[in-house]
Amino acid sequence: MKDFDYLGKNDIYLDSACQSLRPRPVQEALLEYYNKHNSCGERVKYDWGVTTDKKVEATRDKVLKYLKLKKRDYFVSFTLNTTYGINLILSQLDVKKLGIKRVITSEIEHNSPFLSTMTFAETHKIRREVVPRLDSGEMPEDYDYSNAVVVVNSVCNFDGRRLENIKTLTKIIHKAGGILIIDAAQGLAHDKDLLEKTDADAICFSAHKMYAPSLGGIIMKRKLLPFIHTTFVGGGMVDDVLRDKYFLSAENKDHAYTKFEAGLQAWGEIIALGKAIDWLEERTKADHERLEELSQKLFDALKSHEKIHVLNTEARPTISFYVEGIDSHLLGAALADQGIMARTGYFCVHYYLDHVRHYPPLVRFSLGYHTREEDIEKVIKALEKI
Repeated sequence: MKDFDYLGKNDIYLDSACQSLRPRPVQEALLEYYNKHNSCGERVKYDWGVTTDKKVEATRDKVLKYLKLKKRDYFVSFTLNTTYGINLILSQLDVKKLGIKRVITSEIEHNSPFLSTMTFAETHKIRREVVPRLDSGEMPEDYDYSNAVVVVNSVCNFDGRRLENIKTLTKIIHKAGGILIIDAAQGLAHDKDLLEKTDADAICFSAHKMYAPSLGGIIMKRKLLPFIHTTFVGGGMVDDVLRDKYFLSAENKDHAYTKFEAGLQAWGEIIALGKAIDWLEERTKADHERLEELSQKLFDALKSHEKIHVLNTEARPTISFYVEGIDSHLLGAALADQGIMARTGYFCVHYYLDHVRHYPPLVRFSLGYHTREEDIEKVIKALEKI
């Protein structure tokens, strides 16, 4: 693909689940900010700042439009990453006001929700429950979600399984008096259909996993705002400050996003995220089918070797495996010697992969729209050789 023409012939990047490569138009959008209107958003009146403000506001709108969500129901705040967003919400959630008595997560979660739900439970002296997910990726619908904060991923980061019953799950949780926070770090680049027109209470995501610069985001229901007890405060969040009192800008519905935006923001990265969303929306049916075909080809090749144990039950852009008799870290190094860049280890899912399933360290291949057919052929040949 021409937008990744900077990739060398022997550069085979298979670590998109960590961070995706950035297409040329996204890189150019970031450079344009630095070269043409490098300025502080929401603080200045000169032309550069006005341009920055317009483009940042446009990105907030694009995020909602991307998931077919209405501005009257949701707002978008920007953070560092998914982990930061989840922690920002949980650390400021008014448990008593919400009537929350439990926190629930699943066993296949990234450390982002897994660890933050631990500290949340400890802080509020409430019960934490870890629920098994179905092999399909669904959460059980017959579970008791009453008065619980539920924090789970929409797409798993080691085998790509999807939370297919997310809409039904949301209804069940809300009916039981709970709220749902979605870790969408792996979900917005290739699986946004799961979250379109969602009724989840909050969605946390990482722009750097969706072909944009390093950045995080929170998409939150406006109805949840009164239950956020703001403790992480700073510049850019207030309309006025007295000696011992301040007035939050988030009280104004048009500035609700300031609830989570303390201090100066990454204006250039936010603008470049807007361009990444434009770029993703431009992907054709052929682009999607090509990624699916390459994922299937790699999955079939891995499954065909009796000593290669693949965790996936189906082909997905993210595939994890281990090889009998070969240390995965050494295998990763051997692949790197041939220009193949892949992740090894437990991918921040230590509890499930190591202590529940007792897998040895793994290798993860994660494809993207930049992946070429010759990349997959070289990977298959390299594995055969090793």
